[in-house]
Amino acid sequence: VGGAGGEGRLMAVLRPRRSDEIDPFSDLLFNTLLIFVMLFAIAIVAMNPKAKTGVIDAKAEFIVTVTWPDMNPNDIDTWVQDPGANLVWFRQREGGMMHLDRDDRGLANDTLVVNGQQVVNPLNQEVVTVRGFAPGEYTVNVFYYDSKNGEPVPVNVSVVKVNPRAEVVFYGTVTLARKGDEATAVRFSVDRDGRVTGVNTLAKTLVERI
Repeated sequence: VGGAGGEGRLMAVLRPRRSDEIDPFSDLLFNTLLIFVMLFAIAIVAMNPKAKTGVIDAKAEFIVTVTWPDMNPNDIDTWVQDPGANLVWFRQREGGMMHLDRDDRGLANDTLVVNGQQVVNPLNQEVVTVRGFAPGEYTVNVFYYDSKNGEPVPVNVSVVKVNPRAEVVFYGTVTLARKGDEATAVRFSVDRDGRVTGVNTLAKTLVERI
């Protein structure tokens, strides 16, 4: 009997495994690999979120952009007043919920040295962000602060309402003939819900003579 039992155990060891039998080690290895693949896929999705077309991150309510010709050496300043009579300009870069992001002085501050080479930024641009709003009227003026060539300067002004989607409130051009000239580019009103209720270009002086 003992001989027969020993022979049976030997046959069990030598017998080929059936295809429908489950190897616990292979099953564990497969499940571990599957979990790793799933975690890798989740990581990829997290690093590359789906773009939301037409939706703008709520970092500002209005953006005022003032530009004049590239490489123009003259200094144009932006002045913006809110309904509370707060002003932003190059000597008062924050007022109310408005902020002047950069004072562009023509070519005066557009040159830097990189690896021993002089690099010139040709863009002339100033940007004012309105990061919250109060109901009432906003005024955007431009001022010819300094002239290097004595020539008139065409100045483009745009006002974009940012939230909930980008909407152009105003886009236009005013020409400043000489140093010391001031012009109202646009005046617009905002109601309590943030809607623009009126746009006009009636002149209003903001510049404090300096």
